[in-house]
Amino acid sequence: MTDLRGLVPILATPFDQRGALDVGSLRRLVEFVCAARVDGIATFGMASEGFALTGPERETVLATITDVADPDLLVVAGVNATSTATALEQAAAARDGGADALMVLPPYLVKPSAAQIVDFYGSVAQGSGLPVMVQDAPNATAVTMPTALIVELSKLDGVTSVKVEAPPTAPKVAAVAEAVEAGFAVLGGQNAFFLLEEYAAGAVGTMPACEFVDPLREVLDLWTGGDRASARSAFTRLLPLIRFGMQGPLAWAVHKEVLVQRGVIQTAVVRAPAAPLDSRTSRFLSDILTDLRLPAFQAS
Repeated sequence: MTDLRGLVPILATPFDQRGALDVGSLRRLVEFVCAARVDGIATFGMASEGFALTGPERETVLATITDVADPDLLVVAGVNATSTATALEQAAAARDGGADALMVLPPYLVKPSAAQIVDFYGSVAQGSGLPVMVQDAPNATAVTMPTALIVELSKLDGVTSVKVEAPPTAPKVAAVAEAVEAGFAVLGGQNAFFLLEEYAAGAVGTMPACEFVDPLREVLDLWTGGDRASARSAFTRLLPLIRFGMQGPLAWAVHKEVLVQRGVIQTAVVRAPAAPLDSRTSRFLSDILTDLRLPAFQAS
């Protein structure tokens, strides 16, 4: 249950029209990604609006995911705290709630030194008892982690993987994959924007948003099956949607609007400081979805 690789989407967190957690839609969303044959499920990542969830809501979200998901799927919980003490608190709650692994941002409010980053990840891994993924996301945290630092982190007991989101991602993936010991997993993020380049550079998985996991599953199956030309063609078709979901404060509403139009969740409501879509942006997104003709989800 600790082999973190393959397609591991970051789930959106559905809210109802009042802005309350929509557990029914969340259950349906878990069914949707499971039907797409994902290799794992992640929550409380950037695409989950984890920054806007209360402690009890995080507990409910994780309990719902572990209840609905296929039992053999790895469940990854994000830790996005601003200190070692609060990260340990989030990690313990995730462990007690049934998570199998943690995806951990470095502290980012007060910028840590390299030595402090090493101490931080070592403490979280030891204190939680769960496998820890390093989340290398300087665009979100303004904390840079050079390849040499990630190599040092990879030597810590319990630190088993890294999600590279430092652009340009493919060169960073290649540098890290070449420098770490075998068995340390390197995955890509940034909504799978450079998915195929990352796989060619040595990535063993990807962690995008969740609304297009079914066609992305087809892309990865083609790629790993050796039909790389068809994989490139299928992936290129998805690029307008992928880039549309990378628009800063609008990204969360984009993810959710696609899920609404595909019949997965009920509303595209987001919590501040995420922003809803204006009418013009909604029309552009609808045009993309019309071109893609992604199927509506039919629960079994």
